[in-house]
Amino acid sequence: MPRPFWHADIHADRRPFLLGRGRIKAALRGWFDGQGFTEVECGAVQVSPGNETHLHGFPVLWRPEGGAEQTRYLHTSPEFAAKKLLAAGETRIVDFARVWRNGEAGPLHAPEFTMIEWYRAHADWQGVIADTLALARTAQDAGGNGALTWRGRRCDAHAEPEYLSCADAFRTHAGIDLAAVLDNRDALAAEVRRIGLQVRDDDTWSDLFSRVIVTIEPKLGDGRLTFLTHYPVCEAALARPCVHDPRWAERFEAYACGVELANGFGELTDPAEQRRRFEADMAEKQRIYGRTYPIDDDFIAALAAMPPASGVALGFDRLALLALGGTDISQVIWTPFPA
Repeated sequence: MPRPFWHADIHADRRPFLLGRGRIKAALRGWFDGQGFTEVECGAVQVSPGNETHLHGFPVLWRPEGGAEQTRYLHTSPEFAAKKLLAAGETRIVDFARVWRNGEAGPLHAPEFTMIEWYRAHADWQGVIADTLALARTAQDAGGNGALTWRGRRCDAHAEPEYLSCADAFRTHAGIDLAAVLDNRDALAAEVRRIGLQVRDDDTWSDLFSRVIVTIEPKLGDGRLTFLTHYPVCEAALARPCVHDPRWAERFEAYACGVELANGFGELTDPAEQRRRFEADMAEKQRIYGRTYPIDDDFIAALAAMPPASGVALGFDRLALLALGGTDISQVIWTPFPA
């Protein structure tokens, strides 16, 4: 059994990383302040933890005085609450949010972690891609190591980044013509088998897409950041379709050294479409995991009043870890999760 983090010698080894974390956070806060963002603090306890199929929340019990006990959840992202603030009239907001994801643990995963989530009203998704690049560069500079590193790999955030669509990534790294198999489960299954990956009888199109994408992700972000863009619309539940081709969504992810750092969208603001997507995802969650989460009706209502916007969720602990040259996410978390 590993010794606890509070032993003085263990803390002494971790302390340079923890101080570096603070230095990076201060630098990122300064960047947001210089861009005119308002820092907000979204409540952690919500009606729904989020409605993505493969994310799992921590339930909490609320006992209102004189009322029946009710189940609420620690949020997996501040997204629902933040978008309500956009509906209320905020235009440029950021939250250095504590978030919780049940079942996630490992060198790059912690059940409780810090997510930097920000939104720009009336901005397209190219604007928040530029934000993400600027933040990675700011973190790298504050880290003081001259690069983002992970397990012997190096990424210079100041180098010109790679912009790669999902279709290009599948073609280059998996030899699959993604556009040709969109919405065709059997055609994608045949391609997945062809490249030597397993296909199960109950696999959906999304399952197969995910099986391929996890083989591609480790190949991204070598030497420079990679922005993986234009996801199939079925793989972007909270993103709006691209205007030029609605088969693809305004969704991107940012990678350094094969590590996902950020996930961003041109935000979907159609309440009916958002509800339809959530209901489909919860049906799939029920099929796979035998459980489901409520849909936050107040969030759906707020979308009707929300302006066009783009936003990003960035894993702060991961970014700090790579900027400081660490080897495990627990090194940059002051009090690691009591597993």
